[in-house]
Amino acid sequence: MSNPKFRFETGAVTHDGCVRDHNEDRYLCAPQLGIWLVADGMGGHFGGDVAAQTIVDRVETVHRSSSAPDLRARFLDRVARANADIRTLSARNGDATIGATLAALLIHEANFSCSWCGDSRVYLLRDGALTQVSRDHTEAQELLDSGTITAEQAENWPRKNVITRAVGVYEEAEIDHVTGTLRDRDTFLLCSDGLTGHLQDDDILSMMRGKPSQAACEALLAETLARGASDNVTAVIVRCALKTVVSSDEIAGYTEEDRIP
Repeated sequence: MSNPKFRFETGAVTHDGCVRDHNEDRYLCAPQLGIWLVADGMGGHFGGDVAAQTIVDRVETVHRSSSAPDLRARFLDRVARANADIRTLSARNGDATIGATLAALLIHEANFSCSWCGDSRVYLLRDGALTQVSRDHTEAQELLDSGTITAEQAENWPRKNVITRAVGVYEEAEIDHVTGTLRDRDTFLLCSDGLTGHLQDDDILSMMRGKPSQAACEALLAETLARGASDNVTAVIVRCALKTVVSSDEIAGYTEEDRIP
């Protein structure tokens, strides 16, 4: 029986944007671990960039996992440690509000998990259709979900950027997840709200379709900058290509490095 494995073509960009004087976004691309993430720091010069980097540094220590549940458990453990580290930093700065939103993709063999906290997003491009996998943890989204406001009102909500979750802000980080099975040519986009604040889903789809991962990231960044980029902008794109191993010798000799294109 054939044993499906995947190769990953990854692209990534990050930029200060046109208004901010420094970049509080951070990202991680670690196909050897099966982890990609974007963290968007909040806290300005008090340490938003440190909060985002803390998440990256902690998650980098996951090491190799034995299964999809094991990978997710290790990931959540590192996020919990980052949450504690950030809260310690906040306490040292007079309990200043310091934290970071998070969007992550975890892959083990043919299983994927999308995890998020805040308004950084995860999208999936599959069979030509773009779907937002994550659901924003924002005041506007909560009001929309409760039926208090309409979709049009949510789009123009005066407190549209008020988030309700972030790593480091509360005693425990509350992370949402969606899991699934990979298909050949699935393409994921992880991004900070600095990108989605200027680009609609149709814009994103048109710039992702038919381009290599890095070229698509650069196209998304260029268009966001052209539209004013009022915040830091970060995008990570992961394109998954099926590799079928058919012989027992190949299966025995398969290593994690084979996952990297």
